[in-house]
Amino acid sequence: MSVNHRNVRRAAVAALGAGVLLSTAACGSSSSNSSANGPVTMTLWTNATTGPGTTFFKDTIQSFEKANPNVTIKMQVVQNEDLDGKLQTALQAGQGTAPDIFLQRGGGKEAAMVQAGQLADISDSLSAETKANVSPGSFAQAQVDGKTYAMPVDLLPGGFWYSKDLFKQAGIAKPPTTLAELEADNTKLKGIGVSPIAVGGKDAWPAAHWYYWFALRECSQQTLDATAQSLKFDDPCWTKAGNDLLAFEKTSPFQPGFLNTSAQQGAGSSAGLVANHKAAMELMGAWDPGVIGSLTPNKKPLPDLGFFPMVQVPGGQGDPQAIMGGSDGYSCSAWAPQPACSDFLNYLVTTPVQENYYKAFDVVPVNKAAQAVVKEPYLRDLMKATNKAPYVSTWLDTLYGLNVGNALNTSVVNLLAGKGSVQGIIDAVNNASAKG
Repeated sequence: MSVNHRNVRRAAVAALGAGVLLSTAACGSSSSNSSANGPVTMTLWTNATTGPGTTFFKDTIQSFEKANPNVTIKMQVVQNEDLDGKLQTALQAGQGTAPDIFLQRGGGKEAAMVQAGQLADISDSLSAETKANVSPGSFAQAQVDGKTYAMPVDLLPGGFWYSKDLFKQAGIAKPPTTLAELEADNTKLKGIGVSPIAVGGKDAWPAAHWYYWFALRECSQQTLDATAQSLKFDDPCWTKAGNDLLAFEKTSPFQPGFLNTSAQQGAGSSAGLVANHKAAMELMGAWDPGVIGSLTPNKKPLPDLGFFPMVQVPGGQGDPQAIMGGSDGYSCSAWAPQPACSDFLNYLVTTPVQENYYKAFDVVPVNKAAQAVVKEPYLRDLMKATNKAPYVSTWLDTLYGLNVGNALNTSVVNLLAGKGSVQGIIDAVNNASAKG
């Protein structure tokens, strides 16, 4: 969640690589009893709207409160697509309205909160257990100017999540590695009566992800680094990425009405289409297995779920093995009671809690010791692909901040809806950047 683009990518690779190779034994709560400061009540905002995720936070709060009897935490679940806007409004209102603990997406969004004085610096509040179990690379993603403003809880690189059964039915022996192979496989999948790729275009960002990934393949690492500083799309690769997306969309790879489909809400969402074998795959972050699992008929993980990385695009300047992703974390607002808030963040990354986090969300936990319990082949394939990546880019709408990110997402949707153009994407980003 760092605003340093280069460090984010290297840190993510190092963090995930360390998780595969290392295991540090530790258990128990690292939080101190906050009763010395008298009774404390805190609010927590999370986007964990599905059953296992909501249950995880309820149970975690209950166990923390038991160990800290003078602390009470009130949880509020906020729909993912509504979170950024509501959080921005609440933080601007300040004390009394802002949540004490909340999901932190990082990047430019986190940097803006720091600049506005809305976040607590928790650098000196990290426990010895936390430092032992969370790699420095993971903390680098939660820092702004070398100071830590969030506690990372997972590792979320992206790629394709697909149904092995549908691929087999379509006669696809192995996942595609090139754009041409992906397009050929899409034709085979249409032949068995399913949509090749599900997209939750109604929520904008899932559709915009396709532009991000084409940009990752078209733009060099140096261009991505420079753009993270300038916030201007002045390299030809940004136009090439838009042309790639437009050409790909014309092959009809997505489900009918994809621009009116939500990403995560119900069986008819893009994740739900994959969960119910109505679509063969979805290009999404590593939170997707948990969402898909919550939308299967029996509410259990999809048995035939697989993973493969974004395909190569011919002629691109980006490394064909580069990955895009991020890490969820939780921050304390500047007005949160301390040390209770930091104590809870430390508790979130203790080994038993992280093992439960993995089971609830079906993602790779940030705690190195807890990563030993990750058994799913698709998560192992995800870690393998990330370890091979020469760099890992942060999601562009997160990296570039709320204003530029929103302009980017909206302009990509307009392109796909036939209401905009590739140049419109470039202009929207540059105009939003100029406004600050």
